[in-house]
Amino acid sequence: MDAAIAEAKKAAAAAGLAGAIDSDESPHVRLARRQASAHTSFALELEGLESALHVADIEEALEQRPGIRASVVYESATAWITAPDDVSPDDVIAVFADFGVHAVLTNASLRRRAERLNQTRRPLPLRGRRKKLALRATRLPRRRQQEAEERADLAARRAGRLRDVQLIRSQDEEPTEVLFTAKELLTRSRLLVSALLSLPIFILSYLPDLQFDYWQWVCLAIATPVVTWGAWPFHRATAAGLRRGMSALDAASSAAVLSSYLWSIFLLVFTTAGSPDWRFQPQWLAQNYNRVAQGEFFLDVACGVTVFMLLGSLLTRRERPDLMDEYKAKIRGELDVVTVVRKDTATSKSVHVEIPVQEIRVGDDIIVPGGATIPVDGRVIGGAAEIQPGMFTNYSGKTEKVKVNSTVHAGSFLLSGPLKIRVHKTGSQTRIASIYRWVKEASQYQNRSAQLATKTASLLVPWALGIAALDFFLWWLIGANINAAVASALAILAGVAPVALALSTNVAMKLGIEQTARLGVLVRNAEVIRELDEVNSMVFNRVGTLTEKDMFVETISVAEGENPELVLRVAGALAMESVHPASKALVRAAREARDAGTGGEDIPHWIEVAHPQVLDDGTLSGGIEIPLKNSEGEVELRQVEATLVRPHDLSGLSSRLSNVAVSGGIPIVVSWKGQARGVITLRQDNKPDAEDAVATLEEMGIETIMITRDMYPVARRFADNLGMSRVLAGIALKKKVLAVRSVHTQGAQVAMVGGLGVRECLNVADVGILMDDQVRLDVPEADVVLLRSDVSVVPELIALARRISALVDRNIMLAWAYNALVMTAAVAGVLHPMAATLFTILFTFLIEARSNNVRRF
Repeated sequence: MDAAIAEAKKAAAAAGLAGAIDSDESPHVRLARRQASAHTSFALELEGLESALHVADIEEALEQRPGIRASVVYESATAWITAPDDVSPDDVIAVFADFGVHAVLTNASLRRRAERLNQTRRPLPLRGRRKKLALRATRLPRRRQQEAEERADLAARRAGRLRDVQLIRSQDEEPTEVLFTAKELLTRSRLLVSALLSLPIFILSYLPDLQFDYWQWVCLAIATPVVTWGAWPFHRATAAGLRRGMSALDAASSAAVLSSYLWSIFLLVFTTAGSPDWRFQPQWLAQNYNRVAQGEFFLDVACGVTVFMLLGSLLTRRERPDLMDEYKAKIRGELDVVTVVRKDTATSKSVHVEIPVQEIRVGDDIIVPGGATIPVDGRVIGGAAEIQPGMFTNYSGKTEKVKVNSTVHAGSFLLSGPLKIRVHKTGSQTRIASIYRWVKEASQYQNRSAQLATKTASLLVPWALGIAALDFFLWWLIGANINAAVASALAILAGVAPVALALSTNVAMKLGIEQTARLGVLVRNAEVIRELDEVNSMVFNRVGTLTEKDMFVETISVAEGENPELVLRVAGALAMESVHPASKALVRAAREARDAGTGGEDIPHWIEVAHPQVLDDGTLSGGIEIPLKNSEGEVELRQVEATLVRPHDLSGLSSRLSNVAVSGGIPIVVSWKGQARGVITLRQDNKPDAEDAVATLEEMGIETIMITRDMYPVARRFADNLGMSRVLAGIALKKKVLAVRSVHTQGAQVAMVGGLGVRECLNVADVGILMDDQVRLDVPEADVVLLRSDVSVVPELIALARRISALVDRNIMLAWAYNALVMTAAVAGVLHPMAATLFTILFTFLIEARSNNVRRF
């Protein structure tokens, strides 16, 4: 192997590649040379770290090496290393090995390290055939991505997803219906030069008193660079569209510029318009144009269309400030350096070290002073302060007070302080960074309205060219005036607005997605906004959406001869295996009763549960050891099978317990030895705005449905308190998917609001809305993620989706109405080509201004 490698290096040197291969240089040294000795960070997973006492010794051994900083976290068996690029991770791993600890790079660190080692210089621009081959190579991954999306949609259908899966494609993909003009060619310098050259042409064309001998030839010379170089972006797009068999949005404008320029040359060469003493009187109606024999002039149209189209394209396709720009503009007190609390390896004492914000690691304890913006997500471990929550979290405009164990997020402004924060997430892993990535990705996908607008815009261009050609021949044959025919056809080409039609959806949807984020709602893509507009049934999972998160024990009723304290202790023991709010309430009440000594010595302080299990219907069961009377009346400990269940009906309950179960609250039945021993009712308060939110949805024509595991009498009472239309009661957790599907199969357009516990239901609904105390953005079943916990956000979202969809629909109808009106006026001969161009630009601005109104929704 060594001999083969040596031969390969000799062959590379003979081929002139010796500069790229250095046998004496390791990959890490090459990386350091390429990066100018920069530092990099990576994480290691540790095995064999038996004692926290070794942590300080390992950190000291690592930091003795030049440029290395180390932080070893014993609890998570993780090490965070910052080292120069010329230091190999193998050298760091060897230090751990000296202490008997096996260290390996984490997957994320290994991937980043490999990418940096493989980094090469940016290749030179490809030309000619090489450029085509490169372009072809980039299309293959896009095609594979599209095929993967189609397979994912098919898999979702097979998994039970009943919604109509639309093919949603990224805007970054190469469009197949229409070709936009290259944005990089639409420069201010091109517009400025074209406008300055066109100005004398406009003056001489529209002010006959200033015309002099040969003025028309001077205008032709001045117009030539405008028509060629100034309008080059439109000509280039048109040629590219013809080559690819696509429609270019500015093809009509390109045709108008070239036609008017070439026709003017023809008139100057073959008619009296080329005479030195020829003068031009501008006309505004087609029927007033001169006959060919008398000459005519259209250079003003060629230059005017070019200048106006350049101006309109620059203004409509300019870079607009997005949501993150707005966030950055509002940042106050941004920190470049932060104080971190670390242990001195020599003295084992805590010291304060100032480090750049970029070097903060998970697990660090940092100190953020008052008047600064918190740069990380974390938990307060020292101090108390008042903060101004950052973007996406501060919906009411109020400040919040935080103390030890409070969770804080990056972007929050510290009004007082300081605070000591233990870092949970940094940089791109913070919640605000994740939210921004979500919004950016959502804005990059076209919905069906955008695809329809783009498709119709692509059809408008060839139709406009065809109508212009037909109009030209009709005017020529009927009016016998070819100049009038040219003027009328140019007015059609200059007046159509395919750009406005294409932008009628994209701008409004992009701004709509950003506006929903400002309201504390993350929408997966623009298609979800369309689906929300069509929703007519809203299904709420009762727990966690309509009610507060905490439950409380309200009453304990037992069968004759049973001890209520024993019933409560058994319920608390069985509920230990569940994280449901009802189980937490039972455990909390049982512990409080135990700590208070309620029940005396007759009630065991601790009940062990053997073989605990959670059945499909949510029943908790297990073997318990409790004091029971034997046949002789003596009390002894016995092992029995006990269950804890939220009943679906009243079967198995005595009349007394049945009355208790339906009298109020959420009933929990405690049984052992196959008999119901007691019913514990729980109280869970409705959210303050739940009733108003349900009423608003009903007024909007949306049927509200509550789905719950409780019995129908209990569930109906909750629903009546909130004013909900329907109730799906007695539905076990794993049966809720079927219940939501049944609503869908009845013809309803369903939106499901629920937490992580019912994520499968979110996938079955047309729109899955995730509302959970634990904000998660990595739930693929969720089409919408609510960052707010109030119920009023749901009708706000529906209202916003309806307004955005209505605006988009009106934009599309308005665009078609404008194009039909312009074509009619041009065919009638009452629209001048210059005026048509101006109308096109003004209408495009109108569409953009209407789309910008989304910011005020």
